Amino acid sequence: MIRVLLVDDQPLIRSGFRALLDLEDDIEVVAEAADGGEGLRLAREHLPDVALVDIRMPVVDGIETTRRIAADPALAGVHVVILTNYGLDEYVFDALRAGAAGFLVKDIEPEDFLHAVRVAARGDALLAPSITRKLIDRYVAQPLPSDAGAGLHELTGREREAVVLVAQGLSNDEIAGRLVISPMTAKTHVNRAMSKLHARDRAQLVVLAYESGLVAPRTR
Repeated sequence: MIRVLLVDDQPLIRSGFRALLDLEDDIEVVAEAADGGEGLRLAREHLPDVALVDIRMPVVDGIETTRRIAADPALAGVHVVILTNYGLDEYVFDALRAGAAGFLVKDIEPEDFLHAVRVAARGDALLAPSITRKLIDRYVAQPLPSDAGAGLHELTGREREAVVLVAQGLSNDEIAGRLVISPMTAKTHVNRAMSKLHARDRAQLVVLAYESGLVAPRTR
C-alpha cells in the first residue's frame, strides 16, 4: 500500500486529490496538512511513502518543507513531489535542488497524476523530457558551483553512461534498452551513481549531472 501525505493550504485542492487517491486500491492518504510546518510534523508521525507538497504556502512553504524532509534521516524514505500551478518556475527549480523527487502541475490529467504517485513511491521518480529541457535552460544561465562533480571520479564508465541517460529523461527500462543490459542492471548502475554522488533521488541526479558538467547543454 502506498501511503500519501497531502500538504496544501487550499482545502478544495486537498479534498480533490484525496477523492482521486481514495479510489485506488493500492494508495492510502494517511494525513492532510494546511502548511509545511504541520506537514513536517505529520510526515514524522506517519512516515508516508510520498508527500505531495504545494510549493507556495503560508507559515512554511514547499521549498523549506522539502529541505527539512530531505535533511531528516528519519524521513529518508519520504519522496516529496511538489505541486504547483505555474509549471517549472524558479520556485520549482529551488525545490528540486532542496531534494524534491519531481513536481506536478495541478491541472495534470488524473491518470498521469496517479501514475506519478506510483512512480515516486518506487523511488524511481522521473523527469519528463520536456521538464528536463527546461532544467537545461536554467543551467545554461547559471555558473557551476565549486564543488560540483566531487564524486565523479568514483563512477564507473557504465555508471556515467547511466547518469547521462537519466539526465536525458530516460527510465530504467529505456536505459536498459539503450545500453543493451537488463532493467535490473540499469537500476543498479543508477542507484550506485546516486550513492556515489550523494543524490537523494533521480531528480537530484539530473541536477548534479548538469552542475558537474557531466552533461552539458548544447547551448552552454
